[in-house]
Amino acid sequence: MNSKIATKTIALSFNPKQVTKRLLTVLPDRARDVVISRYGLGTSFAKMTLEAIGKKYYITRERVRQIENYSLSNIRKSKEYGKENKFFDELKDYIQKLGGVISEHDLLNHISKDKCLQNHAHFLLVVGDEFKKQKEDSEFKHQWHIDSKLASKVQDSLRKLYAGLADNALIPESEMVASFLEHLKDLNEEYKEEEIIRRWLSLSKNLGKNSLGEWGKASSSNINAKGMRDYAFLVIRKHGSPIHFREVAKAIEKIFKKKAHVATTHNELIKDSRFVLVGRGLYALAEWGYISGVVKDVIRKVLEKEGTLTKEQIIEKVLKERYVKENTILVNLQNPKFFKKDKQGMYSLA
Repeated sequence: MNSKIATKTIALSFNPKQVTKRLLTVLPDRARDVVISRYGLGTSFAKMTLEAIGKKYYITRERVRQIENYSLSNIRKSKEYGKENKFFDELKDYIQKLGGVISEHDLLNHISKDKCLQNHAHFLLVVGDEFKKQKEDSEFKHQWHIDSKLASKVQDSLRKLYAGLADNALIPESEMVASFLEHLKDLNEEYKEEEIIRRWLSLSKNLGKNSLGEWGKASSSNINAKGMRDYAFLVIRKHGSPIHFREVAKAIEKIFKKKAHVATTHNELIKDSRFVLVGRGLYALAEWGYISGVVKDVIRKVLEKEGTLTKEQIIEKVLKERYVKENTILVNLQNPKFFKKDKQGMYSLA
């Protein structure tokens, strides 16, 4: 996958604040003040509601809306607007380089971290003829695009990607990007940038990424971790093998920046069926196939599955499930309430 755009710094050559200042000169005083207040273009970047502006001028919120729409229309029809064409073209090219479709949050943050400057850039997007906004809904975030066909293609592909995910799936980002690209048929090469694909993935409210960089359904606790047990699950899964609860607590603090008391972590692990105690303080994930319960329970389940076994066979199979000494297994085997030994030295359930 090409990565030229991903490593290139993209910046506007002009100051959006200066452009909006010139555009606002075409409006009468009250209309200019309404627009400045609505879009946060004044000394304060706070945006006023229709109601608040209405109270200021003793008019209805609907009248404020009419003034706002009138003002935007007048700016677009003005000679001053035509003079700023090169800056609108540059902003269009800027969005194109970022992928042609981008969430409002990402776009404004790329332009500037300054909230005041972001407001001015947002106003240019609103007043610009070629910029199309799609409002936030249950599926997607607020977004801007310059190509409606591309925007529809991206959204349809995101829906298909989501539909193909298991509820608790955890997908490495590289695989998620590759899967998404499979749904994006006939995509122009200029958009096949990992950075662009990640921005498109982030448009979806139904998809999400956890602190470990893994993707899945946003509704899953594996993505939207909310408590110690969820953090522990992700930590142990990342570790890939049984790990002591003390190390789990340390990893939670390091990765998720959450305070994790050792005793609390241990208690939470005990209570959750996703975890299996496989040794002294060692926990594994049940999804890895470990048998739950103490050593006696593991022996019992092994014999239920395999039937009569020798002592050596039992030890071998139990040691695949538990990190314990052989003698611990032998001591449990001597319990006549649960196990019996025949004359040939074979063990079975009592």
